[in-house]
Amino acid sequence: MIPDLDLSLERVIRASRTTLWSAWTDPSRLERWWVPAPTLCRVDRLDVRPGGAFVTRLSDDGVVFVPHVDACFLVVDELERIVFTNAIDSAWRPTNPAPLPMTAEITLSDHPDGTDYRIVVRHGDPAARVRHEELGFSTGWGRCTEQLARLAESEAAL
Repeated sequence: MIPDLDLSLERVIRASRTTLWSAWTDPSRLERWWVPAPTLCRVDRLDVRPGGAFVTRLSDDGVVFVPHVDACFLVVDELERIVFTNAIDSAWRPTNPAPLPMTAEITLSDHPDGTDYRIVVRHGDPAARVRHEELGFSTGWGRCTEQLARLAESEAAL
């Protein structure tokens, strides 16, 4: 991680890596946590493999869904790591997405209490990192991680 370029988040989630992996790779489960509530998410495409599409939409009213993420998976190491970027869209075209281009790496590793869940979001320059931080990276990605944890931990308790 490069502090001037990257933002990160880390949390221990009391669920297995398998449970978290499924929450990332099953469209119906991803929709339940991927955007901060009460906003709703719809997964249009989720092809979790290198080069695969990651396309979601969001809605504040449950009726009109607008584009959210149009990205491409770069690295997929089952049960361990997912890397995607919105700098290349789902059709493999270079893009300049709003509000900013980024590459996100999600890693899962065993922890005595469940899974060590880590996110590093990489930016091309310090200004993009600062902009993402000002747009609410910690709050937005933090709320989504909290929602993911609630989903995974409730399933682990069953």
